[in-house]
Amino acid sequence: MHPTRLLLLVALWLPLGGLLAAPAAPSFAAATSAFLQKYVRADGNVNYAAIKKQPAELKALLQTVQSFDAKAASAAERKAFYLNAYNVTVIGAVVERYPLASVMKVPGFFDKLKFTVAGEQMTINELETNKLRKPYNDPRIHFALVCAAKGCPRLSREAFAAATLDAQLAAQTKRVLTDPTFIRPDAKAKKVQVSEIFKWYAADFKAPGPALIHYLNQYRAAQPIPATYTVDYYAYDWSLNEG
Repeated sequence: MHPTRLLLLVALWLPLGGLLAAPAAPSFAAATSAFLQKYVRADGNVNYAAIKKQPAELKALLQTVQSFDAKAASAAERKAFYLNAYNVTVIGAVVERYPLASVMKVPGFFDKLKFTVAGEQMTINELETNKLRKPYNDPRIHFALVCAAKGCPRLSREAFAAATLDAQLAAQTKRVLTDPTFIRPDAKAKKVQVSEIFKWYAADFKAPGPALIHYLNQYRAAQPIPATYTVDYYAYDWSLNEG
């Protein structure tokens, strides 16, 4: 074949080959966002019944959670991954046992059940502590992790992504700390009732009493809590965050 004709055939084939190439698979964050937007309501409650009926998307996400290469990821990529992995793993554990009134009805839900995350076997508590709390020392993670209870912060319908992670955590923290169902100032009693999360993880916030009010007010510029208020804790609602 004449060289000129060969070059022409190659030139014609290359665009066609590009058209026939399979589209790139969505990233874990993008796939998780699509899943959350489909099954999580604006109030943060999860349609577990619908996921149970059509589990293919959840199963695909859980496979990615299991096979993710954390060692090859950057610090921000790992942090975003483990935040998303926590929420997806919890949803998966609930769906597997659904219908379910509360995760507290499952013995060892947080500290006995083992899950594969990035090739490692771990409990949900180990995922939270060893992969997020200890490595990053960022109390905002407590407002991003949702343990399938109504007492938790509202589950975001947007997955966390490395490129926008800090802004997402700041926005999520502000949403949670200005939510009147989560932070409950009482002007008449001159006190503020807060989630027991602040008691269980007091060391993470390094902010008991008045110092905790200062922490909250960093995200409540429009509705600051007076520094003279006392701090109290309302009972955690462990009923399933379904809807």
